[in-house]
Amino acid sequence: MNEFLTDVNEIRRRARKNIEKGAVTAGYKADVKRVVAVLNEVLATELVCVLRYKRHYFTASGINAQGVADEFLQHANEEQGHADEIAGRIVQLGGEPNFSPEGLATRSHAEYKPGTDLIDMIKEDLVAERIAIESYGDMIRYIGDDDVTTRRMLEGILAMEEEHADDLNTLLARLDKKR
Repeated sequence: MNEFLTDVNEIRRRARKNIEKGAVTAGYKADVKRVVAVLNEVLATELVCVLRYKRHYFTASGINAQGVADEFLQHANEEQGHADEIAGRIVQLGGEPNFSPEGLATRSHAEYKPGTDLIDMIKEDLVAERIAIESYGDMIRYIGDDDVTTRRMLEGILAMEEEHADDLNTLLARLDKKR
């Protein structure tokens, strides 16, 4: 186990070194370029999810549609919040968030599947959440303790994706009972 650095003068000296790197200090152990690339994949995934949830919100129809559409809108807004948080972290690391629509679906881990009816929409959103859960878990394990801030951000996003999956699974179960 490494000893905790208590030499304030050494901390101050290191803080002044490479000041142009902002939040990326000598203690940052990850490959910044790789982390930015991974975060741009996460950003693309979140943006595709926003678009899919928004489409589902506006096109949901049927007797049970209003409550489900409200859930789609809530998820879309939360996914947009994730995208904003990720873009902010990319900038903090000295990278550029890739918002280009060109190649967005290719960069995303989740697919954009519109769904044909309410049940199909919920299933497509659930599949996308399950993809995000698995992908983000892998990213968290990859980053580990090398970039604690990014890891913690991804852990928070992962927790929300798990909530979304649970919400969608509950909706499916309720709608199945009504059939």
